[in-house]
Amino acid sequence: MGLLRGISLIFLLGVLVISHFPNANAHAYPNPINLLMPHSGSAGHRVPGLNCLSWRLAVETYNLRDWRTIPEECEGYVGHYMMGSQYRKDCLAVTSAAYDYIKSLSLNKDGKDVWVFDIDETSLSNLPYYARPSVGFGANPYNATAFDEWQKEMKAPAIPSVLSFYKKLVRYGVKIVFLSGSHEEFRQFKERNMKNIGYTKWDMMILKQASESKLKAVEYKSAHRTKLEKMGYRIIGNMGDQWSDLIGDHPGMRTFKLPDPMYYIG
Repeated sequence: MGLLRGISLIFLLGVLVISHFPNANAHAYPNPINLLMPHSGSAGHRVPGLNCLSWRLAVETYNLRDWRTIPEECEGYVGHYMMGSQYRKDCLAVTSAAYDYIKSLSLNKDGKDVWVFDIDETSLSNLPYYARPSVGFGANPYNATAFDEWQKEMKAPAIPSVLSFYKKLVRYGVKIVFLSGSHEEFRQFKERNMKNIGYTKWDMMILKQASESKLKAVEYKSAHRTKLEKMGYRIIGNMGDQWSDLIGDHPGMRTFKLPDPMYYIG
């Protein structure tokens, strides 16, 4: 009888769990989904037999590469993860490790210590865009036109733990460089969005020029990091959500990857 009651209680709790996505047009960072359900499902033809939790692990550890969209059956799982509290906790774990690292350094006072940040899904979050029913969390092909229009809205919120870490770096006197694959034509929108959410100071914001449009992300970012070091800067840290932000030439003294199972940029 006790076992039956226990099973009934577990079933009832499962029925009562209701997840929802916040208003996609909200300016605030999305409200957390309190329970992260690791829904299982095939990971498609690329990694047969893995469930969605294992698929995400393979993505984050860079064991799975060159994928274009997430497995369709894992879109719900990825959405729950990104909109839930676990994603925030994982981001906080990354920035906490980065802060511990900074505190361990004897920083120079010559103005040459630099921290490189990616922008999208690193400094700011496009979750309100991906939460739109017409977009989804990575199972649909990338729609450049729709995303460009979203950027012009300038409504992307900050990832809270990254913004907090950024402010600590500024207080430490570390120079901030934003290095993004966003195109130069969106500079005014990116700058205004960033300033509106609390990134009020930086030394450089490097965006992709038309002449760089054919470069792969790792080539583009490696080239600009190389330029920074040739200018005499020391890249003491580098933070991004894609492996292409963190590998290649002159990645920095330490790299820190934020989670992002929604898309892959090589």
